[in-house]
Amino acid sequence: MADYYITIYVDEESKKLIEGAGLGSHIKDVGGKAGVQVEMDKKDHKKLIKGIPSLEFDASNACTLPKEAEAILLNFIKDMKTLDVMKVAIMKLYNPLAGKDLRTKVY
Repeated sequence: MADYYITIYVDEESKKLIEGAGLGSHIKDVGGKAGVQVEMDKKDHKKLIKGIPSLEFDASNACTLPKEAEAILLNFIKDMKTLDVMKVAIMKLYNPLAGKDLRTKVY
């Protein structure tokens, strides 16, 4: 069992994408809406919070991503045909150098 989850509520477009990846059986009722839950561990959770500080987790340790980040995650699900994508997706969702100037050594 995972420590944390990302909930993706599905509309018609994302439902087709998920079903096209052969994962239609993972769509379930999540809080009264159709959705899928992507599992992540504590380490990924920590990185995700650093990358997207506005995330809020509910009592079941689940959150929803902003639309841009959700689209990135859905593309990984589509390409990899699995919901076990956080180890790869976290590198796109959490960019440790975002907003920082690159330092160069002056000789």
